[in-house]
Amino acid sequence: MKNGGIVAVAILLGVAACQKEEQVADLTAQEQTDLVYLIQEEKLAHDVYVFAYEKYGEMIFNNITSSEQSHMDQVEVVLVKYGITNPIDGLDVGVFQNAALQTLYGNLIAIADSSLVHALKVGATIEDLDIHDIETLYANSVNPDLIGVYDVLTCGSRNHLRSFISKLDGLGETYVPQYLSTAEFDAIVNSAKGNCGN
Repeated sequence: MKNGGIVAVAILLGVAACQKEEQVADLTAQEQTDLVYLIQEEKLAHDVYVFAYEKYGEMIFNNITSSEQSHMDQVEVVLVKYGITNPIDGLDVGVFQNAALQTLYGNLIAIADSSLVHALKVGATIEDLDIHDIETLYANSVNPDLIGVYDVLTCGSRNHLRSFISKLDGLGETYVPQYLSTAEFDAIVNSAKGNCGN
């Protein structure tokens, strides 16, 4: 009886260990690369909007900055869970490990600096790019942790895109999608705001 109890405990511990391993299964190299890039791309959006809000004082930039911080926080949770170093830790606003994003940040800031309309179009461009990029990430994973984050971030970017387009419309300005197809862009801006899991 005593031996049977020990065996039963050992089996239960073994099952628990297996379940734990399943909960934190290793990510593929591609999934890790995707997450590292994604949090930097969210930082890009955040940092550009910080600049635009400081220059123009338009609340749309401040509001979306807060949302982008939430997006970074959500990606960070997944990075921590899987033991991946956060590439934005300790970096100042406007500083990136990824050289391409560093260059893109500089280019977008230069455009946003020229006028409020250009800053709003930069905002629309960032969200256009974010949605497009995350759509490509879906194909690289079936992990529910990653898919869940992608869903929330895509929903948020669609809301942000609608907000920028609405603001531009109010100023009599138009934005032509740079990354999304015209059909997908039109479907997004003509649909209702998403609640993004809230």
